[in-house]
Amino acid sequence: MNDKFKAIVLSQSGKEFSREIKTLDKSFLKHGDVLVKVDYSGLNYKDALILNDGGKLVKEFPHIPGIDFSGTVVESENNNFKSGDKVILHGWRVGEIFYGGYSQYAKVNADFLVKKPNSLTTKQSMILGTAGFTALQCSFAIKAREELLLGEKIKDVIVTGASGGVGSIAVMILNKFGYNVTAVTRTTDNGEYLKSIGAKNIINTKDLDKDSRPLEKGLWDGAVDTVGGKILANVLAQIKDNGIVAACGLAANIKLDTTVMPFIIRGVKLWGINSVNASTKRRQFIWNEAANLIDFEKLNKSIKEIGLDELLNIFPKMLKGETSGRYIVNLNK
Repeated sequence: MNDKFKAIVLSQSGKEFSREIKTLDKSFLKHGDVLVKVDYSGLNYKDALILNDGGKLVKEFPHIPGIDFSGTVVESENNNFKSGDKVILHGWRVGEIFYGGYSQYAKVNADFLVKKPNSLTTKQSMILGTAGFTALQCSFAIKAREELLLGEKIKDVIVTGASGGVGSIAVMILNKFGYNVTAVTRTTDNGEYLKSIGAKNIINTKDLDKDSRPLEKGLWDGAVDTVGGKILANVLAQIKDNGIVAACGLAANIKLDTTVMPFIIRGVKLWGINSVNASTKRRQFIWNEAANLIDFEKLNKSIKEIGLDELLNIFPKMLKGETSGRYIVNLNK
């Protein structure tokens, strides 16, 4: 490898926090046993929090952020990977306590990596990234209802935060499963796009962002919630008997003001989705299924490809709720 490469480096001295693109050498990479030349990374909400001020997630500085990436193995001290292998990484607190993917090279533990399926390119892997992996996990959680209830079919599902990276991909996957998908979005301008990727109906976020009652009329067999707070409480109250709610986000609020009524009266199941520490076996299964469930031609319409320079200008807009779709970071741009 070229000993010199570019990366975003976060620094903190007292209350002074900074972020800048620096030229580094290989000796800066202090973790792991596999060296990867990074092709692409993503911009997730957690990335934006970390880029802003560390997000109370970064414990040591200087630090390289970026919670996911795809690329090619350059050097490996682990027998499970060799030079030339195409790999994907997300989770395991990479980009938080371990150096991450906003770097042209990354050195990580072999256990954190999965081999990229031949059915995906490294770019497609990060078009999905952490957001896509989370959406796939949520969608399979909803589908599990049919198995848990011995084949009882799902018909109507709802996705909150549908304009975001997780939500938009969940809309596509759940439609692919054959469900009637209702998309909840604050940005009504995205209605036509959401319908083009599989949403049958569109609801404005304000219709759910209000105080909830313990139970409402049952409307949904399943739900993917990416936002939490009052919106999740209202969704829970509207779930039909034995429905499943896959909860994966907190963009609205970490608090959940609800009662036990949906759970003990209707048998509703609240399924927490953990993408950070999912097992290697589960990760490999999910990634192998991805190409069968994702229409990348449609998804590409919501993808913005940016470089490291542009990333530093975009992340504040994500924190303000002024972005939609998914941003991917081309480390060679």
